[in-house]
Parts: sequence; structure tokens; C-alpha cells
Amino acid sequence: MSIAIWILIFVSTFGVMEFMAWFTHKFVMHGFLWNLHKDHHHKNHGSWWERNDFFFLFYAAVSIGCFIGWSYHGFWAGLPIGLGIFCYGLAYFFVHDIFIHQRFKLFRNANNWYARGIRRAHKMHHKHLGKQEGECFGMLLPPLKYFKK
Repeated sequence: MSIAIWILIFVSTFGVMEFMAWFTHKFVMHGFLWNLHKDHHHKNHGSWWERNDFFFLFYAAVSIGCFIGWSYHGFWAGLPIGLGIFCYGLAYFFVHDIFIHQRFKLFRNANNWYARGIRRAHKMHHKHLGKQEGECFGMLLPPLKYFKK
């Protein structure tokens, strides 16, 4: 198996996960599983854990399933797919949970064009506390309009 194909699958999976983040957020989180996501928009409890955190368990299970397929069933593409999902989840965690929502007090002073654009886009999404009307987008590449000075 060529390393170039492996890298292509990994990078493609990472990119597809940005689409999946948008799709899941728009049609699942702000759709039929709003009851799990709403505490992310309107925190009405004192816990660090949110019901919204259950969504990461789904993608973790898919990633683990790919690793199992690679390790025990000879599904060679399971490794780059599983790693692509894992790396996207890690990037999402750093950008969304740590950088934007400050669940851990890191990166508080970041103030470059990308940091401002990401914060601005997420703030516009969170200005709506209800199920409807919140603009949904992927986490790492929100619309360019939020990156204007």
C-alpha cells in the first residue's frame, strides 16, 4: 500500500469530518437530538459535563471501529480513516472546547486573524439560544465573512 494513498485517505477523512460537523450540527444537534445539544447553548446546570458531550462519544466509537477493523479484520484503510476522525476530533476539541469555550483556561490571549474569525463566527451562532435560526457551520473553517477586519 502506497504511503501517498494512506495520506490521501487520512487528509480526505479529516476534510469530510468538517462537513460531518456541519451536517450533524445543523440536522441532528439542531434537529431531532436538540435535547442533548440545548445545554450547550443555554447552560442551566452547574456541571462541567454537558449532555452535548455525548456527541463526541459517537465519533469516538466510529474511530475505534475503524481501528478494530484495521487491527483485527484486515481493513487496511481503517487506520488512516480512524486516525483522520481522531485527529479532527482532537482539533475540534482544542478549537471549540478549549479555545472558544475556555473549558480549560488555555489560549486566552490568542488574537490573530484566525482566532478572531473563529470567535466571531461561534459568537454569532450562540447568540440564538433556541433550536432554530442559529447559523450552523463546520468548526475549523467557518464562512469567510467572519474573518473580515
